[in-house]
Formats: sequence, C-alpha cells, structure tokens
Amino acid sequence: GVECHIYNLAQNLYKRGHKVVIVTHCYDDRVGVRYLRPFIKVYYIPFYMLIRLVILPNFFISLPILRHIFIREQIEIVHGHAAFSTFALDALLSAKMMGLRTVFTDHSLFGFNDFGAIMTNKMLEFALGDIDGVICVSHTSKENTVLRARISPSKVRVIPNAIDTSLFVPTDNPPPVEMRSSLLSCHDLSTEKVSICCRVLFQRCVRQIRELNS
Repeated sequence: GVECHIYNLAQNLYKRGHKVVIVTHCYDDRVGVRYLRPFIKVYYIPFYMLIRLVILPNFFISLPILRHIFIREQIEIVHGHAAFSTFALDALLSAKMMGLRTVFTDHSLFGFNDFGAIMTNKMLEFALGDIDGVICVSHTSKENTVLRARISPSKVRVIPNAIDTSLFVPTDNPPPVEMRSSLLSCHDLSTEKVSICCRVLFQRCVRQIRELNS
C-alpha cells in the first residue's frame, strides 16, 4: 500500500513537471540507484531491515548520505510517509537541519497505552516538531496524529483515500453462478490480518468444493 501510494504520487507529480526522487532502504541485493517509469530515480540505501521492512532508527547517522542526495538532486521539498518508517522520520529531521521544506503523510491509527505505541508516538513527536505540513487520510486520522505528535491542528490537512475505478472492472469471463463468492475486505493488510483473511478464504473454498462434489 505505501509503495503503491508513493509510486502513484511520484508519477502524477512527474506529469505536472516536477522532478521526483525516491529514497528507501535496500531490499536484499537491490542496492544503489535504479529507475522507475516514466523517469523516477530511486536510491536504495544500504541500511538493512530490522523487522517487518523497518530499519533500526539511525537519527543523525543517516545525515551524511541524505545530505549528499539532497544537494546532488537539488531537493526543495522532502516528503515522508508512515509513522513506522524510521527512515522517513530520519529524512525529515535531516531535511529540517538543512532548511528544506518538509511534509509528512500518515494514514494509521495508533493507541497511547502500550509500549510500541508509546515509542512510536515519542519518535513521531520528535520528528514532527518542526514539520511544515502533515497530510492525513481522514478526520479521525487527523485527530489521532495531532494527539500523538502534539502538533498544531492548523498544520494538518485531510485528503481522503481514493479508489481508481478504472482498475476495478467486471471480468469478461465470469465464473458459473454456483462458483461465485462475494468478499468485501476493508482494512490494512498487516501480517496478522492477511493470515486471518487467507484462512477464511481457504475454508470458504473448501466448503464450496465439498458442496459441488456432494
């Protein structure tokens, strides 16, 4: 979801005449500079993942390489995405030290009373202390982010999630009526939820096969 959001945002900014550079950590042997269509430059920095595609917080250890990229690419605005992305928070801190404009997008809801939430909220409060603007995907998300990061509500704008309906069209070869199933899934695809969703789908398919063979 985050990767698709960043890629689609980069494509549309490029169409509007902006230069877009994506900076992320490495994935296995994918290290260095790559290019995405139409002409989007991607830096894969050799910071290795700690758990669930998240690197260990570096804070100012990543400043030298980020500073080099910001100067080399003549960056004017730095956009970070997702509260759990420690690399994005590092980039926002480095950008503010260099006097660049910063924007942060948050789309998740977090609590306030467990260890993981407390650590994440403190990191978010530290990283967004001098942010220029924040984007949230709903008014509930805005309220949650304002409370967690202790920032002024005037800095937060709401841009609701959207669906590209051209990507969701009926198939030309629909299955037989007895084989059709309807499933509506409205949640973020975390590891636990994907596991539950797959288990439910598997049980449903097994039940249908047994009914057809009986």
